[in-house]
Formats: sequence, C-alpha cells, structure tokens
Amino acid sequence: MTPPHPALSVFLTGEIDDDRMAELRRIAPAARLTYFDHQEAMEAAIEEADIVAGSLSPAAFARAGRLKWVHSWAAGPNTQLFPAFVDSPVVLTCSKGNGAIPLAEHAVMLMLLLNRNALRWLEGQREHRWESFVHGELNGLTVGIIGTGYSGQDLALKAKAFHMRVLGLRRQDRPAEHFDRMYRHAELHAFLAECDFVVVTAPLTPETEGMLGEAEFRAMKPTAHYICFSRGGIADDDALLRALREGWIAGAGLDAHLLEPLPADSPFWDAPNTIVTPHNGATTKATRTRGYSIFAENLARYDTDRPLINIVDKSAGY
Repeated sequence: MTPPHPALSVFLTGEIDDDRMAELRRIAPAARLTYFDHQEAMEAAIEEADIVAGSLSPAAFARAGRLKWVHSWAAGPNTQLFPAFVDSPVVLTCSKGNGAIPLAEHAVMLMLLLNRNALRWLEGQREHRWESFVHGELNGLTVGIIGTGYSGQDLALKAKAFHMRVLGLRRQDRPAEHFDRMYRHAELHAFLAECDFVVVTAPLTPETEGMLGEAEFRAMKPTAHYICFSRGGIADDDALLRALREGWIAGAGLDAHLLEPLPADSPFWDAPNTIVTPHNGATTKATRTRGYSIFAENLARYDTDRPLINIVDKSAGY
C-alpha cells in the first residue's frame, strides 16, 4: 500500500534529541525528516519543506512554495501571524496547553507573594531584620481570570483549592467547571469591580490588545492586584504604570511584557509593590515535552490524513 505522503519533507528546529527524532521517524517512516541547529540554515533550504516545526520569517515564507503546514513550538504563535502567512492556505498549529500547568502555578505563586506582602519579608532577610506583620490569605478572595483556555481552566482549579471565588471573562458567558460565574466582554467593568486579583491568561489578539486601560484599572478595587502571564499589550502600559504609582490598584505580578526583554530602564522594574519575572513562568522541561507530544500527535495524524489538533484560527490569532 502506498503511503499517503511518500515524499513528505519535514524540517525541524528546537529541542529535538536523537530519541525524539527516532520516534518521529517511526511515526512517519516515509517522510524525510531534517533537523536544523540554526534558523538561518533551515530557512536557506525552505524551498524543499512541506512541513516546518518551528517558525518562518516573512522572507523565507515567500520562498516556501511547497509548504503546507507550520507547527509553532509556542503556545501563542503571534510572530508567525504576518499578513502573507495569514492570507495563505498554509495550516498553522501551535503548542497551546503545553504550559498551562506551570503558568497556573506561577499565577498562584504571584498571588501568594502579593497577598502576603512577601517583598517585605525578602527585604527583611537582606537586612537581617526580624519583623513580623499581619498579612492576608487567599481564602475567601475573588480571582477573575481573563481567558478561559487551558491555563485559565487550570488556574481556576488551583484557586478552588485555596477556597477562592473564581470568575471568568470570555466571549460567551456559558458556565465552565471550577468557575463560579462567567462574564462576557461587554461586562468587563462589572467583572473587574468584583475581583481581588485580575489574572490575564488570554492571547494577544486584535480583540484583546489594549483592552485594559485607564477606565478599566480605575474600575478595579484599590486593594486588588493585576497579574499577567500570557502576553504583554493586553494592558496599556502607561495606564498600568499610573495605576501602580497612583494607587488605583494595590500591586502587580508581571511575567509577560509589551517589550521583551524588558528594557533595563523600564519603570516597571521599580513600580510600587510589583513583581517582575522574565516571561519565565512556563520554562520547564515538562512544558517542552508536552509541546513535542502535540507535534508528534499531529505528525501521526497528518501522515494518515486525519484532522490535526491545535489548529490556529489565523484571522482570530489563536
């Protein structure tokens, strides 16, 4: 029996070791799999690729006449969504869901640190100063999650373990497991006013870009904290900085930033009661393993003409 794709050429970048390469060859034995250590070398040969696991620049994409499918190792493949690619018939899949567990853990860590004013403990340790104080607890507080995908759902489950009330914001207000109530985007201000923590897990899309500005931060409680681990740019940086400096909100935990790496002179480094991490919340070995497993599953599906998973709606951006 002739294989469905006897001359399939698959270009791979990223962390593919010998064991994983051997597994991929077992999955698609008729395919030609080529691993590239460097993006430049892969793009130099792009005319021969049917499938790319990685990313492509606009210049390389213009020469990729055989290309049918790109798999992004990222959960949010924003950099791949340039106009020529979006307008093309090339399928885009991504690794969404691979970092849901560590990202939810990161959000819980930030909530605990901010709620307990842990920066004060760290300063005391550096100064060898023994100072106890009354701090908060998550029990009974309300967390509002903007974006109810994989990481939002896992965070909702974890928040319930801390006896928190969990609200969600998404396009439709249909119920979801572990959420006490769901709000639609049109109800954003009412949603924000309820929250002790606002956590952004949503992707950066035309719909979410700049959705949190001055009016939104003023709608939050002055005792509330803002946390973002998905993408910068969903909050307006100027409005967020004013909210922190002028006390519209109590503080922030920022893992995702509009400009990355965050410039050394960024005012967010020294913003009041703000914890900055370098977009590092999902940098675990297990995250990479889950991302690889998604691609391996899809390669098996592609090789046997079955529907792919994690297909990105290129016009919507996720």
